[in-house]
Amino acid sequence: MTASQTTAAPTDVAPLRIGLAGLGTVGAGVVALLDSNASLVAERAGRPIEVRGVCARDRHRRRGVDLARFAWEDDVTALTRRDDIDVVVELIGGADGPALTLARAALASGKPLVTANKAMIAHHGLELAGMAEAAGVALKFEAAVAGGIPVIKGLREGAAANRLTEVSGILNGTCNYILSRMAAEGLEFADVLADAQALGYAEADPAFDIDGIDAAHKLAILAAIAFGARPDIAAVEAEGIRDVRLADIRQAAALGHVVRLVGRAAVEGGRLVQQVAPSLVPLAHPLAAIAGPLNAVVAEGDFVGRLTFSGAGAGAGPTASAVVADLIDVARGESGPAFAQATASLAALPPAGPDSRTGRFYLRLEVEDRPGVLAELTALLRDAAVSIESLVQPAPPPGAPALVAMLTHDAREADVRAAAAAMARLAATRGRPLVMPILPAHA
Repeated sequence: MTASQTTAAPTDVAPLRIGLAGLGTVGAGVVALLDSNASLVAERAGRPIEVRGVCARDRHRRRGVDLARFAWEDDVTALTRRDDIDVVVELIGGADGPALTLARAALASGKPLVTANKAMIAHHGLELAGMAEAAGVALKFEAAVAGGIPVIKGLREGAAANRLTEVSGILNGTCNYILSRMAAEGLEFADVLADAQALGYAEADPAFDIDGIDAAHKLAILAAIAFGARPDIAAVEAEGIRDVRLADIRQAAALGHVVRLVGRAAVEGGRLVQQVAPSLVPLAHPLAAIAGPLNAVVAEGDFVGRLTFSGAGAGAGPTASAVVADLIDVARGESGPAFAQATASLAALPPAGPDSRTGRFYLRLEVEDRPGVLAELTALLRDAAVSIESLVQPAPPPGAPALVAMLTHDAREADVRAAAAAMARLAATRGRPLVMPILPAHA
């Protein structure tokens, strides 16, 4: 066969028959992708992949794809009992409820499970991975982290021979869109959030995104795969972007940095760091170039060096692409451990709190514009054993509070936050101080 020849799609091999639960944007996208790329998918999977049964809350809602050809089940677990379904795809969403019921039922019945449900995997992934191992079937969730970017496969398979030292990433497109537009257009957070909601980048209730919860779920999954740890969503410290102001973004730019919501995981001193926080990212760092609603993940390996994955982190097309990629793996008979190694060997690593994390930090607060205030602030930092690298206090408009922005030398995060808490209690302070970690340009 020459390089220009291709293999014809298999026609005499039994198809992989799927039951699809959840027909929202992603579910409809999966159907559309399987329709559009049926022959290509069959060539790469070694056999056709066909939807046979579906389940969703509303039979009559228009979804832009033909569903009349599929068997419809009102009971989500009925998909797991059908003899004409080989694998279950869960796209319902939610950590518990029908999604978890379906996942447990599918694995208990000995059927592989493919899901895009980051919340369910973050909260119940260890249990579900154990069920999959006991049944000898696959549990796949590439679409749960970073949409169409193959970061889970990249870490679990491509970097499998490496000891990873750190994984960090921009894991929420909504937050990245907001912060990017604030920087590019000189807008405040509330104005860009309203636009993001109007454009569909943010939900009517955006808390899941802007408070860092969505990114925390994804980080817990990445940390488990990267470091052979049990997924531990309760140990992820998450802080969102509500308190980031245009003044912070401008100060960061003046220092050669951008502000991004960064999820970071690493093993330090035998403890697992899992932190989501708005952070100053130096322009030399690959995450600094990620703008708009895109996602990116950077992993540091001992032999491979730095790996960077970037692309669309959400949307019907990218997420459906990841779901179908998992289905192709299942069709090929690939069913390795969900978290890269057997669940019994996953370590219960103790969390690394602020008392054991060190680095440089950005600290911003507003205070009364009067003599003596800076002396009070620097005294509190001295008492907390935090050294100041630089301090900026732009001249405020008449009668307005003064904005004070400081960079610290290397310090314990607990000490920096203790100093910030003490500053918040001063009579001269207006509002809550903001603390942001500063990422190093190189790991």
